[in-house]
Amino acid sequence: MPRYAFKIEYDGSSFKGWQIQKEQLTVQGVINTALLKLDQSSQGITGAGRTDSGVHALGQVGHSELKYNWESKSLIHALSYHVKPYPIAITKAAEVSENFHARFSARKRYYNYLFLVRNVPQIFNKYRFWNIKNTLDIPKMQEASDYLIGTHDFQTFRSSICQAKSSVKTIDKIEINSTLGHMFNADEEVISIRIEARSFLHNQVRSIVGSLFKIGNKSWNVKKMKEILELKDRKACGPVAPPEGLYLEKVDYDSCPFQKKI
Repeated sequence: MPRYAFKIEYDGSSFKGWQIQKEQLTVQGVINTALLKLDQSSQGITGAGRTDSGVHALGQVGHSELKYNWESKSLIHALSYHVKPYPIAITKAAEVSENFHARFSARKRYYNYLFLVRNVPQIFNKYRFWNIKNTLDIPKMQEASDYLIGTHDFQTFRSSICQAKSSVKTIDKIEINSTLGHMFNADEEVISIRIEARSFLHNQVRSIVGSLFKIGNKSWNVKKMKEILELKDRKACGPVAPPEGLYLEKVDYDSCPFQKKI
């Protein structure tokens, strides 16, 4: 049967994460139900990343096999129709080789975490940012993040329920920026932390962000990041950042027909 790759956007605040769970609303579960309406023999979709409850995606990638050959635009429209009324959009679709695997073929994943600096509660952006009252010291956060670049044992930043066999991972890049303005207010500051790696441990990104937050608000000094990394102790980690600020932004592959447009 032909195999198809999909680029997927979703608002994670409506779901208990990506991965299908019994009696829970998940992104994978909704898409699997939609695929069955297109093809009763469908075995469902496999995603590139298992985003947690409340985490969003701008560029999740999944693959699935379907019985019949589909033209890309028709498949996008058909699948998008059947995921209604849930906040999921299928933005790209393309036939791929049988060797393509959304999870195991991925060569890099990009996550972006967003803070909104605002001293009153959020209304329209309630589930889009981590709302903080005061700005952060970005140069110190960037300096501290340099300790995490490269291959390390990230046990400190690993969830206690992480199922990965090893806590050794390689982070390629962490970039922290600040801009003024967003879709609702041109005067409010948005702080972005982008993290690039081939793969991540469970809660690794949100744990790193929470620790960088402690440095940015001057609760910790810059060298504290090096100290907690070397301790390899989950108890030394900063707070796990709230899920609503996290976005799976993009997934890279060596070979994928719509890769350049992701």
